[in-house]
Amino acid sequence: MPGFEFQTVDASGRRSRGREHAADVPALVRALEARGLVPVDVREADRDERAALPAHTGRAAEAMRALASLLDAGLPLVRALEVTASSAPDPLASVLRDIRARVERGEGVAAACAAHPGAFSAAAIGVIRAGERSGDLVGAFDRLATQLERAGELRARLLSAAIYPAVLAVAGGAAILVLLLFVLPRFAALLEGTGIPLPPSAAVLLGISTALRANWMVLPVVAAALLAVAAWLRGTAQGRRAWASALLGAPLVRTVRRNALATECAGTLAVLLRGGTPIAAALDDAARAASDPLLADALQAARRRVVSGSTLRDALAPEPIFGEVFITLVATGEEAGRLTEFLERAATMFERRTERTTKRLVALAEPVMIVVFGVLVGGIALALLQAIYGLNPAGLR
Repeated sequence: MPGFEFQTVDASGRRSRGREHAADVPALVRALEARGLVPVDVREADRDERAALPAHTGRAAEAMRALASLLDAGLPLVRALEVTASSAPDPLASVLRDIRARVERGEGVAAACAAHPGAFSAAAIGVIRAGERSGDLVGAFDRLATQLERAGELRARLLSAAIYPAVLAVAGGAAILVLLLFVLPRFAALLEGTGIPLPPSAAVLLGISTALRANWMVLPVVAAALLAVAAWLRGTAQGRRAWASALLGAPLVRTVRRNALATECAGTLAVLLRGGTPIAAALDDAARAASDPLLADALQAARRRVVSGSTLRDALAPEPIFGEVFITLVATGEEAGRLTEFLERAATMFERRTERTTKRLVALAEPVMIVVFGVLVGGIALALLQAIYGLNPAGLR
């Protein structure tokens, strides 16, 4: 059984924290209430805290949209899940069928979805749970579909913007390796057989080429080491934290990253609050679904401040990951009593900023890379021409 951390209040008003194993959240709540305790907050402790969205976000959004449409048309939940699963691709179809089976056995739909953390993030489960409590599953699935679509579209736009610089870097690096490993050695045999001293530039290039050819086995080792580092950065908590810190510390990338995290934070909180989730629970769900460990830490710290009585603005302000503009929008939304609306506006604004800043970086990176590779290839060609011009007839005699 999964483990849960909880905070309760007893009859005298004293707060306490604990940790227990239970079949699901409702079972733990019933057990705590049987002891005369009122659960204030309950969250799963043993689950992986990384964001867990379906592998194909577009297909997941289509499934959530289909569920909302079928429920709105009057189909029972079990039948709607069955119809949606019949048209969904694997493995999403298998997940939906298992959820249908669990709902048929009497489980709540949020608890059934929570059994599949690889298919539903903590934020998604929070949206569904809020819709289930309010009796608005149609709106919950519709909001979830919209959130998945927006996240998928932003990810696709950022990926598209990064494709050309990546291809340019690979092609340029490959061209330079071909010159050093295959072209220059042929010239080396020709030039060294003449006995004429080589210009310093040509001598340095031929030395680099000779060293690479003599130690070519180092190249696969370096490639394997880079792959291992990439796997560590993506597959371990320490690696993800180190990568997140590096992105937020890089001069040019820092602005893009902060805007992207603000988009994620505002969008997730807006969806959860729109569904009726309390602020503390929304912060907890958003933290467990965060794609960045530093964002997750900041949201958990904010949640603790909110539980202690702080406003959302005061809870978020001490965290350096949130910029002044984001904090101002949150404060304005709280003062106007329209926090959810202002969070939605913040998500839209920072999403546009992220895309715009990314395009600017790409527009700057492309000419820089072209100039760098052009200078390298031109330098190699110039050094070879300088050596060839040194082979004059008088020198050969």
